[in-house]
Amino acid sequence: MWNKAAMDEFIDNQQAEFIALSNKIWDFAEMRFQEFRSSELLIDALTREGFQVEQAVAGLPTAFVASFGSGGPIIGFLGEYDALAGLSQKAALARKEAVAPDGNGHGCGHNLLGAGALAAAVAVKRFIAENGLAGTIRYYGCPGEEGGSGKAFMARAGVFDALDVALTWHPFGHNGVMSVRTLANFQVYFRFHGRSAHAAAAPHLGRSALDAVELMNIGVNYLREHIIPEARVHYAITNAGGGSPNVVQAEAEVLYLIRAPQLDQVREIYERVCQIARGAAMMSGTECEIVFDKACSNCVPNQTLESLLHANFQDVGAPAFDAADLQLAQEIRRTLSATDIENDLAMGAGFMGGQHPDVVARLRECELSQLILPYVHNASLLPGSTDVGDVSWIAPTAQVIAACQALGTPGHSWQAVAQGATGIAHKGMLAAAKVLARTAVDLLQDPSIVAAAKAELRSKLGGATYVSPIPPDIQAKTVPAR
Repeated sequence: MWNKAAMDEFIDNQQAEFIALSNKIWDFAEMRFQEFRSSELLIDALTREGFQVEQAVAGLPTAFVASFGSGGPIIGFLGEYDALAGLSQKAALARKEAVAPDGNGHGCGHNLLGAGALAAAVAVKRFIAENGLAGTIRYYGCPGEEGGSGKAFMARAGVFDALDVALTWHPFGHNGVMSVRTLANFQVYFRFHGRSAHAAAAPHLGRSALDAVELMNIGVNYLREHIIPEARVHYAITNAGGGSPNVVQAEAEVLYLIRAPQLDQVREIYERVCQIARGAAMMSGTECEIVFDKACSNCVPNQTLESLLHANFQDVGAPAFDAADLQLAQEIRRTLSATDIENDLAMGAGFMGGQHPDVVARLRECELSQLILPYVHNASLLPGSTDVGDVSWIAPTAQVIAACQALGTPGHSWQAVAQGATGIAHKGMLAAAKVLARTAVDLLQDPSIVAAAKAELRSKLGGATYVSPIPPDIQAKTVPAR
């Protein structure tokens, strides 16, 4: 009869397979909704383990659900596997050197996230089979987290409706439970249509779409003073109208990402940004087209699940790094600024709600964290967004973080990519897999914990139910819209 120790041993014995899976996804480095090889790799591994796989769920070609077992409770692991543009970087190298110029890279560790969640799912599947346990384990293949909100599209389609509990994790420089609120967001394109003309001979005949983009951006910059301080508004000019200054630009486009703690706050800021865009069009004599791209909800932390995750993390222990790991971490740290390191320490403090300065002081002396952060529920507002938030409105959801990189490593950086296929990252991934697997087994064996987690979620929502922030006519886009 299997116990938790047997699951840990299974993950250790199979680690070469899970590491190879993670490294291959790191090599593929596929962008949002284009993760065909990565998703196929995960599907093949799960199929060999006896999971029944439903592919292309929610109309997303690289989304899937793999299931094993029968009856309830239904415990889901959320897996991700998309990369980031422009972050190609050679592995285990403490200097910036791309594998391919302008290539992609796993700067957020989703190669590890997807493989680690799979390792947990496979271990729990073996536990169910060995012990004849009732219940269902599911692996949700979730594409396009980076700039695509794949889980939000899946949630809109009802993919998570039958789920009792969702568990996941994320690579970081720290170990612990991620009990934070996150920012909801809207991502929207503003396209301006003007009239081309010879910029010298007949500029009066032209209407510059690029002028409209610049006027809009100036207007939004003035808006920043008059929105809540927790909000964030970012933009990127995705079409500047061409490379010829002697032509009045007839077409231009800017992409906005608007974030705030609550969706109604995002919606209010969005409407104000739209008014600014329309004003910019009026001032420049152009037409404005507003194209909604994607959105995601804020996270709802669940103390019932988080307490269980933390207890299991303490049993598993933090990743144990060796001399080679420490050497690489020291080399990476020499490429970081003091500000990078302080920012990461501040993030660690945020995970603890600012309550444990002694732990921060200990971390300050480390290159690699081998500490498990004290658990503080609903610790802080993390100034970032994740589509895990959409799942957390539908089913009780909780996350752990595991040290997969040197302390101080910035997210979405070449240093994060360089460490994503090394022993440091693999040790953190395997520790996270054990924590998730142990927690899932606790839930399968004691459905009263599931009931308590559900009751907590209902209480926190106060009668509210999940409403997709993505309009029903909006479809997921594989590349930035034009």
